[in-house]
Amino acid sequence: MRIPFLKWFIPPDQWKFPVIILLGIFAGLGFFVIHIAKVPSYLADTPETCVNCHIMAPQYATWSHSSHREVATCSDCHMPHDNIFNHYLFKAKAGMNHAYVFTFRLEPQVITIHQEGKDVVQNNCIRCHTQQIHDTKLYTMRPDFHPNIGDRYCIECHRDVPHGTVNSISSVPDARVPVPTSPVPEWLRSLTK
Repeated sequence: MRIPFLKWFIPPDQWKFPVIILLGIFAGLGFFVIHIAKVPSYLADTPETCVNCHIMAPQYATWSHSSHREVATCSDCHMPHDNIFNHYLFKAKAGMNHAYVFTFRLEPQVITIHQEGKDVVQNNCIRCHTQQIHDTKLYTMRPDFHPNIGDRYCIECHRDVPHGTVNSISSVPDARVPVPTSPVPEWLRSLTK
């Protein structure tokens, strides 16, 4: 028994071969885009993934010279950790936004964190540094320390952590930033030489 609405999706016999060819072309292009964009690498939490976009090189370089590089990756600070579903949902939203911005060349001159990202970073500061936040020694030794973290963001005072004072390669001249590999196959590159 055939389902009536499916008949709209089944091409006539003379169109079946061209439709199969077109679907194959679109599937091939889709897999090629997935390969070039290194989509599987974004499932990991390695900092080198963030440098797939060359615009993030200063952030990687300054992070790699900070104290946080020993204990935290980009995802540790910039992705939520309340549950795995929220973690990957946020990562997917951010990734789609970044893909849109970079595809249509809408990169800002200065990269700044948006409000949703600020909230995530704040929650992760508290998650990792809760012992320091609630340490009573800090209250007595630092009169300017405010234990009420509800009205301020940690990055208001700790803006230089972990990306340094200047988000520029010039602030860390000896930094080694991984360069993304070329998606062009070697055989094709040899033809253009």
